[in-house]
Amino acid sequence: MDPAGAWDSASPWVSLWTNRFYVYVGLACGISLWICFQMVVRRRDKSSQERSVPKASQDLGTDGSISLQRKEVSVSGVKIFYGSQTGTAKGFAASLAEAVTSLGLPVAVVDLKDYDPDDHLVEEVTGKNVCAFVVATYTGGRPPHSAQWFYRWLEEAAGDFRFGKTYLKGMRYAVFGLGNSAYASHFNKVGKNVDKWLWTLGAHRVVARGEGDCDVANSTHGSIEADFRAWKARFLARLHTLEKGEKKPCAGSCKRGQCESSAEEEPFESTSEDESGAEDRPNPNPVVDVEDLGRIVSCAKREKREKEQPEEKSGLLRSSGKNGPGERRAMITPALREALTRQGYQLIGSHSGVKLCRWTKSMLRGRGGCYKHTFYGIESHRCMETTPSLACANKCVFCWRHHTNPVGTEWRWKMDQPEVILKESIENHQSMIKQFKGVPGVKEERFEEGMMVKHCALSLVGEPIMYPEINRFLTLLHECKISSFLVTNAQFPVEIRNLKPVTQLYVSVDASTKDSLKKIDRPLFKDFWQRFLDSLKALAAKQQRTVYRLTLVKAWNVDELQAYAELVSLGNPDFIEVKFKVGSEWWTWIDYDRFQELVREYEHSGGSATFGAQDYMARTPPWAVFGARERGFDPKDTRYQRKNKSKDISGC
Repeated sequence: MDPAGAWDSASPWVSLWTNRFYVYVGLACGISLWICFQMVVRRRDKSSQERSVPKASQDLGTDGSISLQRKEVSVSGVKIFYGSQTGTAKGFAASLAEAVTSLGLPVAVVDLKDYDPDDHLVEEVTGKNVCAFVVATYTGGRPPHSAQWFYRWLEEAAGDFRFGKTYLKGMRYAVFGLGNSAYASHFNKVGKNVDKWLWTLGAHRVVARGEGDCDVANSTHGSIEADFRAWKARFLARLHTLEKGEKKPCAGSCKRGQCESSAEEEPFESTSEDESGAEDRPNPNPVVDVEDLGRIVSCAKREKREKEQPEEKSGLLRSSGKNGPGERRAMITPALREALTRQGYQLIGSHSGVKLCRWTKSMLRGRGGCYKHTFYGIESHRCMETTPSLACANKCVFCWRHHTNPVGTEWRWKMDQPEVILKESIENHQSMIKQFKGVPGVKEERFEEGMMVKHCALSLVGEPIMYPEINRFLTLLHECKISSFLVTNAQFPVEIRNLKPVTQLYVSVDASTKDSLKKIDRPLFKDFWQRFLDSLKALAAKQQRTVYRLTLVKAWNVDELQAYAELVSLGNPDFIEVKFKVGSEWWTWIDYDRFQELVREYEHSGGSATFGAQDYMARTPPWAVFGARERGFDPKDTRYQRKNKSKDISGC
């Protein structure tokens, strides 16, 4: 065979091999174009099919079930809640129920006096019901008696950081309020607040709030009945839309809050029925939590200074300033007083306060108490949480009050007498307990016991030990047979050494080294570390029960275990919340009657009859030990019987 001929026949293959790179590129481009073409064709076919299928069929899956999108916007029923004083709101609720029934939807009408939001309100988050609230505003801007518990619970939940802004996310609601515009200062206040607090907790408003006006002259539609009919028509139309799974789209060109879809998300709607005052508009949530006061108090202080400048020139004295040449100013400023009062604090005099703990409320209703109930036998429904000093010497990074309480290294404010503070503390505490009479779930026995304070937790806010008359205050507590649990931030060693016996003395140990304490507590004292150590040494010298309360913050102070161990050795506390064990049994509880006997002996002896923690400890009941299920008090068990149940301390 001719070699030249063989070469000529192979040359195309050689050329192809030589240019194989271009061949690969061409194949890759061709495959890519084919894939893109197939995707375009399939998408076009899918769109064509969707246009040809009737809308009603789009809501059905291949198996005949309702699609996910349809389920998300469907309505399974309506719950109508009402709070009525004279029966008008109740009648409106019945009328609304009849109209909803005509749509073929299940409906339930609920009297708020029989409804427990603690147990059931969160259930509306996962349900597909729409909740309608028909609530009246009674004398003085208060809710009807039947709605007081729900109203108070909702207010506290909206201002409690532990619930958060998504607690009711998923719940759908609408509100119609009844009021009288003749009382302009609180016209429809209850309806507005219920609407606002539900929105604050993350619930979704399905229709703008309606406001009925008993004043015919000012009523938008001529009468409160006509106002309700107009709102009911809007509600039913919206309900029908939701039931069909339709949602009006926003064109995107409207201002927030002006179109139907976005208006439902606003805390305050711009409607002809909204009579919110101008003071509400800058702040969509005028109920200010203690945790959110920083910015507001700063603005208030700035405005106050601007107002005081011309007044100082004219020689006028502000009530929050000095009342005379030698008189000190009040600790509680007007802005702080207003904000704390909104949050449920009952302020006493110029520097003290009392508030109901959530565990007090829980135990009144036959539920569990706080950890001090398990550890030490504290009956939470008989515990008063108070403080004789709102001021503090630290500005801790984790302060839940955002550093809005006054700070200082010494007492520089005018001072109220301890007798007045204790008397008003007990009176205010009892007044708050009285508000729970008739609340769903409240046990009559515990309500009666709750009126008789047995324990006092001096840990509400601030630094109680700063109060110059703290020893006299403690003596008065013990004379009333009220136990004392006092918390200090370990910056006042002299005051700790001079402190009279308390039932249990707590020290907050927020860090274990000088650097971390400075970063975390941000103390005002320059010699803060030495004061901290001296305070722990002073604690070690105390003969009564002492406790270290550790505040551990991730990435701040959890890696200093050896340093914490050294601090424990320095202060030698009886507990780091739980420590005392005798033989094989825990003895963490307190014999409170025995403590009161020892205190009386101490006072009568002028301080010479000392006593120690072991003199009034009591065995921990089996149900309070780790791993056991709490069963409450056994009236047949004399070791844990509550004594002096009938003693009246209202005169203390």
